[in-house]
Amino acid sequence: MKVLITGAAGFIGQLLAKELLADPEHELVLVDIVEPPVPAGCKYPGNAKTIKTDLTKSASTIITPDIDAVYVFHGIMSAGAEANFELGMSANIDATRALFEAIRLSGKPTPIRVLYASSQAVYGMPTPDIVTEAVVPTPESSYGAQKLICEALINDYTRRGFFDGFAFRFPTISVRPGKPTAAASSFLSGMIREPLNGLPCEIPIENRKFAHWICSPRTLVANLIYALTMPSDAAPKHIRVVNLPGIGVTVQEMIDALEAIGGKEAVALLSEKDVPELREILYSWPPNFDNKRAYDMGFKPDQPFVDTVKDYYENFVKK
Repeated sequence: MKVLITGAAGFIGQLLAKELLADPEHELVLVDIVEPPVPAGCKYPGNAKTIKTDLTKSASTIITPDIDAVYVFHGIMSAGAEANFELGMSANIDATRALFEAIRLSGKPTPIRVLYASSQAVYGMPTPDIVTEAVVPTPESSYGAQKLICEALINDYTRRGFFDGFAFRFPTISVRPGKPTAAASSFLSGMIREPLNGLPCEIPIENRKFAHWICSPRTLVANLIYALTMPSDAAPKHIRVVNLPGIGVTVQEMIDALEAIGGKEAVALLSEKDVPELREILYSWPPNFDNKRAYDMGFKPDQPFVDTVKDYYENFVKK
């Protein structure tokens, strides 16, 4: 199977690519606006090709008749899209629509499987105590609005038979390695990652009862790989949006997991200070979801958060 991944230089793109490149039957095209690397340590690096390009200008050149599936991961994240409206619209909508049009016009007789990374940021308050796909999205950020627009495109392009698409509303992914991102939720990885690496981290919200819906990288990648070959009729052609499984975790529970793996010395590296410009975004996201639809479609549940912290420690910290 030949698979294209946009936003392939990012953490999820790299993690997914490494897993796919463990199978000799997969051939990958890794695309990003910066030069995307072939993941270090992958089993079949020769099966990957990398392309540095701007999708708004060149989407038609990367969609070739032999492409079987596309993971759509490119974009500007929440706080970045809020700070720069024009950039958010260009990266999150214009580049995505250019890609969708290139797929539509590719002439491939068998519809290409398109797997789009959406977000729980499409929801805004008020929401019920437990959110399902039946809850009407009312985003309170430009990022959430941009994701919702692209979800509508996924539904319509699939209904019309232009491709075989699904839009997945990701929980916040934690723990991510690397550096902080422009996401409002970046601290939900930073408050684990930085202390385990001996670095301080400021939590931008002074409320340890604040809860957020998150998912481990391990579970997300397993579910994304499952989605590559799951039956198309798992959802109606005009209702292709799915909330991927996650778990609700409070700041206090995350601190407890950090202490369980890193000890009190790791917790001592945390500080807490309200950041008003992030507070509004963070409190607009619902903390609890019912993932029955995803489970009925065959997706797997997430693991306890302390296990995720242990995964991060063993894979990125432990010598």
